[in-house]
Amino acid sequence: MDTLKMRTAGTDGPAVLLLHGLGATGAVWDGLVAQPGYRWLAPDLPGHGGSGRLPHYSFGGLAAAIADALPERGPLLVIGHSLGGVVGLALASGWFGVEVTGLLTVGIKVEWSEDDLAWAAAMAARPPKVFPAREDAERGFLKISGLAGLADADPDGVVETEGGWRLALDPAAFAVGAPDMRGLLGAARCPVVLATGQNDPMSRPDQLRALDPAATELPGLGHNAHVEFPTALLPLLSRLVL
Repeated sequence: MDTLKMRTAGTDGPAVLLLHGLGATGAVWDGLVAQPGYRWLAPDLPGHGGSGRLPHYSFGGLAAAIADALPERGPLLVIGHSLGGVVGLALASGWFGVEVTGLLTVGIKVEWSEDDLAWAAAMAARPPKVFPAREDAERGFLKISGLAGLADADPDGVVETEGGWRLALDPAAFAVGAPDMRGLLGAARCPVVLATGQNDPMSRPDQLRALDPAATELPGLGHNAHVEFPTALLPLLSRLVL
């Protein structure tokens, strides 16, 4: 991969790597990186936003690309949303040479039906849709990332192409499949906090508690809890600070 966009903020405190979900960009963390007390690193995952594409997408491949682009190999705290949470778990294994001292995941989808997997495979095989106007592409970006009504479109989320505009998202990223959550949790070399919004239909609190009885429910929030109420994550993050 030739490029990986990395947003940085803050100068003091522990370093925190922020990993967004499928279809989004590092801009989803803007409300969190405005908070003092940490040094924030918010990349666009490969195949998203301002970052380059991978020839093949897997949780390990995404983790390796992030690890290679980090300005420091740790110690790092990690917060990951949805897909980013799974990538965070892969990094927490130590397999990619990054020292993760604590991981907070938000809204990981842990139960996948055959229909879910078939839909993801169909999305991965679909050619990028070309929109006639940038505004149309931005609406498509907000829809695919689940951010409609929650945030403005990141300018890096769309790109101009022949005949109009398309999403920067590489459709092939949908092919990552379902994570082996029990295996990844068992491989983690650091404390892990599993959290999800009370109203998240993709990651229900009871599903997380089946994996970890101590999983945290974020009251009144949905799948993009980190965008709806960014500071709700700070008390959970503080549990992980050594």
